[in-house]
Amino acid sequence: MTDARHPLNVVWFKRDLRIEDHAPLSQAAGLGRVLPLYIVEPGLWQQPDASRRQFEFMRQSLAELDTALAHLGQPLIIRTGDAVEVLEDIRRSQGIAALWSHEETGNRWTFARDKAVAAWARSHGIPWQERRQHGVERRIASRDGWAARWDRMMAAPIVDPPRALPPFDSIVSEPLPTADELGLADDGCIDPQPGGRSHGLDLLHSFLNGRGRTYRRAMSTPLEGAGACSRLSPHLAFGTLSMRETTQLTWARMRELKGEPGREASDMRAALVSFSGRLHWHCHFIQKLETEPAIEVREFHPALRGLRPGPADPVRLTAWANGATGYPFLDACMRSLRATGWLNFRMRAMVMSFASYNLWLPWRDTGLHLARMFTDYEPGIHWSQVQMQSGTTGINTIRIYNVVKQGHDQDPGGIFVRRWVPELAAVPDGFIHEPWLWEDAPRILGRTYPAPIVDLKESTQEAKTRIYGARQGQRFHAAADAIQEKHGSRKSGIPMTGQKTPARKSPRKKQPSTQLDLKL
Repeated sequence: MTDARHPLNVVWFKRDLRIEDHAPLSQAAGLGRVLPLYIVEPGLWQQPDASRRQFEFMRQSLAELDTALAHLGQPLIIRTGDAVEVLEDIRRSQGIAALWSHEETGNRWTFARDKAVAAWARSHGIPWQERRQHGVERRIASRDGWAARWDRMMAAPIVDPPRALPPFDSIVSEPLPTADELGLADDGCIDPQPGGRSHGLDLLHSFLNGRGRTYRRAMSTPLEGAGACSRLSPHLAFGTLSMRETTQLTWARMRELKGEPGREASDMRAALVSFSGRLHWHCHFIQKLETEPAIEVREFHPALRGLRPGPADPVRLTAWANGATGYPFLDACMRSLRATGWLNFRMRAMVMSFASYNLWLPWRDTGLHLARMFTDYEPGIHWSQVQMQSGTTGINTIRIYNVVKQGHDQDPGGIFVRRWVPELAAVPDGFIHEPWLWEDAPRILGRTYPAPIVDLKESTQEAKTRIYGARQGQRFHAAADAIQEKHGSRKSGIPMTGQKTPARKSPRKKQPSTQLDLKL
């Protein structure tokens, strides 16, 4: 059992795969022996929002975390199984003085698991010390003052890692199971973004020091966005970088640029002002799920529940998921996402909008597919955004993306389409986004490439009739006001630190429809 002079403190790593700015690790190390633990939970990886690409990113990140901990003296201990059973086994064999971790806003499965762990800890008199990882707060009564508190937390000092961790000779790590052993099928991700803190730091520094200069202009296009966007979102989702260190480095770079002359410095600073705002929005959206976990499975607004009854039309769902709808730009986006695990913010909004409005598919079904495809899947951001782009929040402006217009706007030369939809190689540039208008279309449509699955104009009008019809009446607006009071940002945009705070908007004011998460 535990030696009273050297209590065993279990630091449970979850989605915080780093030693830097890790308060639970540093605080536990100041109190006694530390067992750094990661539990591979088969039940988690069997959930319908989990995928092989996410596991591989996590696996690579764990390898770097293990190396960092080994340099301190005690490598990472891997266990596979149910979290309560793993912790109970450690308690029986070693004794546990305290359990340490970061707070987690995950999916419903992790929420239930944490409740079970909390009950286990209470039953054995083991204190579970949870620390905030970023700007999301538990059990807040109101959103008033939330943005200011976010600023204060981000400005607080970075937590240094412990200088050393005494090793355990009696505890040996188990091998990390493979994706195959966990039953994670090949999901077609042939060009994945690598995991690990070193890759995250490289991305952050290259973005702050030049790569992000065209961020504001290029973030909307899938052609340039892959290079101009930060690409930090999976590193924030898995915690190889902390939100605080990312924010502080961004602010520091903005201060440096303020004194530099020239257009490039001016453009770079403007890009970072925009980026800094999205760091705020990252936590703003996760806070919605923390405050109301049911939004993962249930519409924000009660009047909009059951608007798209399931089950989903399997033909439409499969065509959309496989990039075979007959709309070239949309199909290119879906195929690119499958191959890379990433899509820029505007195209994420577009593919969800098309599924929810033009195909009228239930948002939960299509949202689960996208959750699996996104390497950077962050439940709080994802489900808030899925509902926003499906018109079910009751407080956001309805925006139905025209997938043909988006193709002309974001890929005018058809370069992106030709890369991912090679069936259209013979189509002239002028028809690449509307091949059905080409005189030789019968050679391709319905043969090597499908005809449009729905009529764009008719399906858009039908969706508008349905969605706006459900948003009428005093009762609808009263409920929307309550949702705004509970989840709204209190202003039309959360400013970066040091900016003047805009006046508070009236509760009836609609929230913007733009996809503002940090999947960039």
